[in-house]
Amino acid sequence: MTSQASIADWLHIDADGRITAFTGKAEVGQNVRTSLAQAVADELRLPVERVRLVMSDTVRVPYDRGTFGSRSTPDMAVALRRAAAAAREALLDLACERWECDRSALVIADGRVTHAETGQSLTFGELTRGAPLAQPVPLDAPVTPPAQWTMAGRSAPKANAASFVTGTHRYASDVVRPGMRYGKVLRPAGFGAQLVSLDTTAAEAMPGVAVVREGDFVGVVAPSSALAAQALSLIRAEWRVPDQPSSEGIFEYLKTHPAQEATRQGPGGSAFTTGSVEAALAAAARVLEQTYTTAYIAHAPLEPRAAVAEWGDGGRTLTVWTGTQRPFGVRDQLVETFGLPPERVRVIVPDTGAGYGGKHTGEAAIEAARLARAAGVPVKVVWTREEEMTWAYFRPAARIDLRAALDAGGTLTAWECHVHNAGTAAMRTPYDVPNQHIEYHPAASPLRQGSYRALAATANLFARESFMDELAHAAGVEPLRFRIRHCSDRRLLAVLEAAAERFGWGGPKPPHHGFGLAGGTEKGSYVATCAEVAVDPQTGAVRLVRVVEAFECGAIVNPDHLRNQVEGAIVQAIGGAFYEQVEFAGGRILNPRFSQYRVPRFGDVPEIEVVLLDRKDLPSAGAGETPLIGLAPAAANAIYDATGVRVRSLPMLPRGVLEPAARR
Repeated sequence: MTSQASIADWLHIDADGRITAFTGKAEVGQNVRTSLAQAVADELRLPVERVRLVMSDTVRVPYDRGTFGSRSTPDMAVALRRAAAAAREALLDLACERWECDRSALVIADGRVTHAETGQSLTFGELTRGAPLAQPVPLDAPVTPPAQWTMAGRSAPKANAASFVTGTHRYASDVVRPGMRYGKVLRPAGFGAQLVSLDTTAAEAMPGVAVVREGDFVGVVAPSSALAAQALSLIRAEWRVPDQPSSEGIFEYLKTHPAQEATRQGPGGSAFTTGSVEAALAAAARVLEQTYTTAYIAHAPLEPRAAVAEWGDGGRTLTVWTGTQRPFGVRDQLVETFGLPPERVRVIVPDTGAGYGGKHTGEAAIEAARLARAAGVPVKVVWTREEEMTWAYFRPAARIDLRAALDAGGTLTAWECHVHNAGTAAMRTPYDVPNQHIEYHPAASPLRQGSYRALAATANLFARESFMDELAHAAGVEPLRFRIRHCSDRRLLAVLEAAAERFGWGGPKPPHHGFGLAGGTEKGSYVATCAEVAVDPQTGAVRLVRVVEAFECGAIVNPDHLRNQVEGAIVQAIGGAFYEQVEFAGGRILNPRFSQYRVPRFGDVPEIEVVLLDRKDLPSAGAGETPLIGLAPAAANAIYDATGVRVRSLPMLPRGVLEPAARR
């Protein structure tokens, strides 16, 4: 927000006193509608139920880059707090003018301004009379410090909760427009395929069906989704599919096929060096070297991509309803595709059935708009599960090569890390090592890849915390003690100690059970995870018995919903840790259905306990991603504790059980 922004850009008070706040953030299940309303309610000194949010409508809300990177709380909550605080001051000014009194005589509470001496009182609506508050929002607006929060900092109920419980809540895939028809798009036979020939005769002969072709884009429009699917199945297309790598050998491929990107030195770049790793390795009492790998995985949202497109004003304006994390980004894609001015394109994002970083782009929106323009009516496009699992992008696969040195006393003296393809998130070690070289190597990925919940931090923390466990055992030091010995970050120490204490770290365990832990920091928050597993020595079956996770993200806005976020992240992390992987060959995805792609099930969920550390002395950080990253390394370390065998690849159970060599 700049000092030129007005209160009216972010907030409106109707004549009846109803408060409406505006944000470009999207609701994708993280419950940001509630937490942002709490921030506004806090500054206006009224109940959170009195605040309504308008979200993700490019015509009605201020520009926003998107809902990603755990930035809604640290950025948008702050922006709305400043706007609401400025509105509070403007309301006091209006009351001062009305009563010709000093501000010191006024009290603001429960949607009213009251003169303490006379007892006179006016509602917010009576003061504004529904007129916009045009005053600028200063960057130093007097926001309420966390220690004085009254609406935030407590467990306010979920906004619109009744609609979720009753099933009346509507998502992007539920949108219906007058005269709307349904579209389907012809997909290539493989990645990078070229269309050689096309026969649409049979589809065009179907009553009510229109076939649309623009270059290699081919789609159909029909009165129902079933008819559109039937028409699409009648199209005969021949494709030329180029040779491509497969799942087999992908990690060596990523190392030997670099992408072109300049390496930048420094803390925020793709390489970091301090001290002399080579000198420390030469003087070391012991050197360890290992490679860790993580597979491509799919976002697997409950709601696949969906969009409804409607052209107006003789084809001069376009409105699209779609599920995305970046409404303005999708608007820009539509502007570029159709050559329209930005002011003639409107993107509206209803609540979206999950994103996990997978809905940054507007493929379905563009497809629906193309079909709607050709058909002359609104068109809905909803991807099938197979389309979502094939033509969306994936979390990058990764190869991470690690090398470290220990001195004779078991202290880490060198740390070398080469990350191939995963990304730079959480690439740096938080532990104290005097000699380090850490470098990211972008690769020429054979699959389309992009953002995923916690980005590369899942892969990087899996490798780092598993390797820390290996180093601890090599040094003959208990794993928690080893981490504490090398950690001066008090926030990381606090979550490690909190998780270990609640878990009962170091206590007795049944036969064939193992304990493991992991800790880390990402996006300004801190996490420590302790896991207990049970391994059947005969079958190799692994059961995740118990997880205790300590989490600290500064000042907590909504404890119940934060706990839900952490629990949900742990459950999602089970999939990537144990089962999930995208299998591919010949330019095709081989497991594009839930019957073939294993996600966590109810039976996979262990006993989960969440320990929240509330730091009212620190700004709130985002909490949607970091709770995900500790589960995989903690579970891998627990498997080692139970079996004596180290698993260095995710997923750890690609065939559902540990390999025979890992059983004991």
